[in-house]
Amino acid sequence: MHEDLCFALSTLLVCLCKGSTIGVCYGRNADDLPTPDKVAQLVKQHNIKYLRIYDSNIQVLKAFANTGVELMIGIPNSDLLPFAQFQSNADSWLKNSILPYYPAAKITYITVGAEVTESTDNSSSLVVPAMQNVFTALKKAGLHKRIKVSSTHSLGVLSRSFPPSAGAFNSSHAHFLKPLLEFLADNQSPFMIDIYPYYAYRDSPNNVSLDYALFQSSSEVIDPNTGLLYTNMFDAQIDSIYFALMALNFRTIKIMVTETGWPSKGSPKEKAATPDNAQIYNTNLIRHVINDSGTPAKRGEELDVYIFSLFNENRKPGLESERNWGLFYPDQTSVYNLDFSGKGVVDMTDSNVTSLNGTTTTWCIASTKASEADLQNALDWACGPGNVDCSAIQPSQPCYEPDTLLSHASFAINSYYQQNGATDIACSFGGNGVKVDKNPSM
Repeated sequence: MHEDLCFALSTLLVCLCKGSTIGVCYGRNADDLPTPDKVAQLVKQHNIKYLRIYDSNIQVLKAFANTGVELMIGIPNSDLLPFAQFQSNADSWLKNSILPYYPAAKITYITVGAEVTESTDNSSSLVVPAMQNVFTALKKAGLHKRIKVSSTHSLGVLSRSFPPSAGAFNSSHAHFLKPLLEFLADNQSPFMIDIYPYYAYRDSPNNVSLDYALFQSSSEVIDPNTGLLYTNMFDAQIDSIYFALMALNFRTIKIMVTETGWPSKGSPKEKAATPDNAQIYNTNLIRHVINDSGTPAKRGEELDVYIFSLFNENRKPGLESERNWGLFYPDQTSVYNLDFSGKGVVDMTDSNVTSLNGTTTTWCIASTKASEADLQNALDWACGPGNVDCSAIQPSQPCYEPDTLLSHASFAINSYYQQNGATDIACSFGGNGVKVDKNPSM
């Protein structure tokens, strides 16, 4: 019974704390970076729970084994051809390069190709066949529901992004996008987008204000078609994707931001690339995301976001800013202080940085001493008059398992508690709520 309860609480707290998540991209286009083992220590030290890498490097997978960090791995554009040509290539890659390190390396996503519409080699036609072959390989291994397959895109995949309600995919990519979107919808995989308000401001400063790009605008931009009000460029760009998907009748595909960020240094013409602006953008981004506020068109919608990038990468070509997106220098010192908690600036060299998953310090869960009738009453009240959104504990939804009255009641009780100021009164439930200040899943 005790072990069952621990498992229930562990699973429950994953759900309670899931919400929107913040991850970090670990690019390695540099010749002065720490070893993967040291990077894994740095990531653990700062409670970073989600990490994106751009390949399936074995040393990285080994370094992150048994760390609990969820990994998004990638198949580079240069490798798309063999994956698209033969199922056997995908099968052998999974068998030899992934399965020996899984599940110790907690791989949850595989990106097949990255921003292929930006490449000049016409590799977009290879993406969906490669995705299908990777999916089939995963299905043979019984992992297709645990590891999701998708592909990342730049905002250039749209022909229009303003106003957001007029968001539309570029028709020249239709041959590639239609089967890709059908694949995502069929397999409950997210549409992955790389979003950079920095570029929108840098390239069009007369049309985009710096404050609007940095989540600091005191004025609002109105979408004339919907009347929706936008206070930042990030939300407007996300919603333009939502509207583009809806225009093609893809209404169930969720969006994931696989890259966003702000450079801390740039060429003389890139005056907005400063440590202060990078700190402001990423701090406000984190606060915006972990509040689960969603976007004007998708209020309350969870959104997983990856900040680019973990390190400055000195081998990246282009303007000076391209080599200065990192949160850390290669010597593992922080480029600037960053607010991971959404409450105040914290020094990233402090080993006690708040978890990227959120800021909750107390929880309210159902008492194990409560009768089934009391648990049911608490559940019914919280999901009814208490105005708690209990859709997450419905069948096939993320918090349905474990399917027990205690688990579902705890979800509802804690949701009510958090929504109502996390006060003692909000946890009472006639004596059936129990406040805890330590994450029970620990």
